[in-house]
Amino acid sequence: MKIALFTETYFPSVNGVAAHVKTLKNGLEKLGHETLVVTADKHCKHHYIDDDGILHCPSTEVKRLYGFGAAPPFSYKRMRLITKFDPDIIHIHQEFGIGLSGIVAAKTLKIPLIYTLHTFYDQYIYYIAPPPLIRAATKMSHHYERFIASHAAALTGPSQKCEEYFKKIGVRKDVNLIPNAIDLDMFDPARVKQADKTEFLQKYGIPGGKLLVCFVGRLGKEKSIDVLLEYWAKTITPDDNMHLVIIGDGPDKASLALLAEGLGIKDMVTFTGLIKHDAMPVCFAACDVYATASLSEMNSISMLEGMASGLPVLQRYDEMNASQIEIGVNGYLFNTAEEMAKYLREIQALPPEKRADFQERVIGSVVSRGASELAAYMLGVYQKALSERPDIGVKRKFRL
Repeated sequence: MKIALFTETYFPSVNGVAAHVKTLKNGLEKLGHETLVVTADKHCKHHYIDDDGILHCPSTEVKRLYGFGAAPPFSYKRMRLITKFDPDIIHIHQEFGIGLSGIVAAKTLKIPLIYTLHTFYDQYIYYIAPPPLIRAATKMSHHYERFIASHAAALTGPSQKCEEYFKKIGVRKDVNLIPNAIDLDMFDPARVKQADKTEFLQKYGIPGGKLLVCFVGRLGKEKSIDVLLEYWAKTITPDDNMHLVIIGDGPDKASLALLAEGLGIKDMVTFTGLIKHDAMPVCFAACDVYATASLSEMNSISMLEGMASGLPVLQRYDEMNASQIEIGVNGYLFNTAEEMAKYLREIQALPPEKRADFQERVIGSVVSRGASELAAYMLGVYQKALSERPDIGVKRKFRL
């Protein structure tokens, strides 16, 4: 089968969608299928670049959206290149210029369109709309997502939250719930050398000999990092011998650093800034626990990568995502600052052999989250969509 994957962002950009698409691409190819990733690239100003199955499309940088590239929804050149690939399925992962071009391509070539929802855009409207317009902009975004869903032969999402979101905005189609996946081999902690972990700690001035608690992600309002800092300040003291490591970049980085200083925990928190994805295995291996207070996640890829590295997760309680944590197996859920501190101290108090056992249980909880498993799930969706097309095998050719 030949599958075209449409995404606004792709490597080397560091974000969950890029990681998901790369993992899916790797899994599909491992199972013998052919893929083409179609993505916006702000470094391509006028020319398309087809680089080993990655079609980089000319785009304009949008600084308000983390500097991502925005591509126009239609291009004759892009359609020629997609037609040359001759896909059986088009699978869109984001909803802007590239996503729209996926809809156009699927309709033009008369092939099934698959749509995966990765993001709750209600929580990101404030990036593009001033406060007085947020309500109207949110309503418009719901209309837009219903429009995209109406063109899809199948919808997928990584958690029950996705299904509930589609219902909320008025989409009545069934949603295939397919958990996110990661590169398990890449995040195997046994592959990380002690010297590399020491170098990471020294590079960022992170003290050794402490329980290192990390969060990885975009430093934006929707990630509730302020809550994590406030909970830490309320219950963790220097005598607890713990240190919080915030990995990532975003619009709230400066204000969060000021918040940590104002809360009196500046010396217990390190902001590393953006770290490239291929360096993350070392970061996770150097830490002991993954903690998040975010309620905006569907199925956090950075959290899964931390778990693959053996890090127990402390996750702020989120009803729709609570099942992602098996209490005492791969982590704990907390509602309050006191509960968060209680679980951190329990993990810290574990003797070395018990800590090692816990890490093995955490890793074991994600062993079915590899690239091949994700690809196998998706192939089932693709094949069903193809079988339900009455015009199967009659793909329309695009000519200029």
